[in-house]
Amino acid sequence: MSAAKAAPPLEPLLEAPPHSSRARTTLRRALLILLAIAAIIGLSAWGGVRAYRSLGKTGATSLPVTRVKRGDVVFTVIARGLIQGGNPELLAAPLTRMGEMRIKSLRQEGELVQAGDVVVEFDTSEQEYRLKEAQADVAEAEQQVAKAKNETAAQREENAYQLIKARADVRLAELEVRRNRLVSAITARQNDLALASARDRLAQLERDLANRSASDKAAIEIQEAARAKAQTQVDTAQRNIDQMIVKARGPGYVSIRQNTNTNFYMTGMTFPSFKVGDRCNPGMVVAEIPDLKNWELIASIGELDRGHLAIGQKAELRAVAMPYRKSTGKIVNIGGVTGPYWDRRFECKMSIDDPSPELRPGMNAEVVITTEVLRNVLWAPSQAIFESGGRTLVYIPSGAGYAPKDVKLIRRSESQAVVTGLAENQVIALASPDQQGTKNSGAGGAMKALPK
Repeated sequence: MSAAKAAPPLEPLLEAPPHSSRARTTLRRALLILLAIAAIIGLSAWGGVRAYRSLGKTGATSLPVTRVKRGDVVFTVIARGLIQGGNPELLAAPLTRMGEMRIKSLRQEGELVQAGDVVVEFDTSEQEYRLKEAQADVAEAEQQVAKAKNETAAQREENAYQLIKARADVRLAELEVRRNRLVSAITARQNDLALASARDRLAQLERDLANRSASDKAAIEIQEAARAKAQTQVDTAQRNIDQMIVKARGPGYVSIRQNTNTNFYMTGMTFPSFKVGDRCNPGMVVAEIPDLKNWELIASIGELDRGHLAIGQKAELRAVAMPYRKSTGKIVNIGGVTGPYWDRRFECKMSIDDPSPELRPGMNAEVVITTEVLRNVLWAPSQAIFESGGRTLVYIPSGAGYAPKDVKLIRRSESQAVVTGLAENQVIALASPDQQGTKNSGAGGAMKALPK
């Protein structure tokens, strides 16, 4: 046991190794960094919440504004229409009893044609067949007429012979009667009876011949009527064939109509135009050639503007393909309102007073119709005018917010509203404080106003 090693001293064991102090320092620094990051995140979140709340408060009280202005306001109706020639020449299928007809050839849309040019040609196969049948009936009827005339001529010769023979018998009987003084009473009586019989036969034959002549004439007339009927059928078939080749009566550009004889139409779609191979009913218009001397424009306008338009009002027109050229015109016709309840529209037809030679049927054009000019009036944007509970009002600044103010609306368009009850340069809100960001349901209208 004396040889065992002695135990080491306790002091060195109680002392920390040199690297333990560095570890504590590093841990302390890490904790400080984490605390700093947490503080930064907390401050950022708190600042974001305050900023959000402040923005919300600002948005509730800060509205876009404008000022009431004074000046001239021009109310106009702006629409887009289609240019076409006035008083067009209509090219329709012939009125026949053959039912539907198939289009054999058809000019292209917008193709220029001259007077006498073929525009539409229908299939004539059925009419040609009817023509040949009618021609055969005419030939047969002519043969029947010739036969009836020959038979009548032969019968007339036979009747003439019978009449000559009957008259000769009467003459001979008369000669025998003259011998009655020279013969016995019985023979004389026989001669008298023979003369009376001959005269009766002659009278009966003359009556029969008159009736037979009328009967023969009627037979010939019947055959001639049959021939006339067959000839009428020939003429009708030939006329139908001629009418099924439709030619232009004057020069112009071809405009193809829509084929309403199909089941293609669906909601929101239109009928296709006629093309080769389509069928159409008799009398249906297939194409038209507008009169290039009388141009007109047809525009589709919203129902709200109908009360502001009248026949004779002037308009400015500008073809989309020729924006550099402005034309003038006037309203010549205002049609009825049609369409679904959410989009009621009417057709307005306008004449073009000074058409350009470059115009073509089917061109789109913009039209501006001045309906009224109000001089030196107060006006504001339409979106700043509100309607609530039968009141017309605006919102004006009041303290920290906005207060409603009643105004009198004189007239309103899509962009401008003429009002009274406000001062010039009065600041008004463009949005409702209660419904900021929503559209003003009362600021409708299909017209645009342009300030001068």
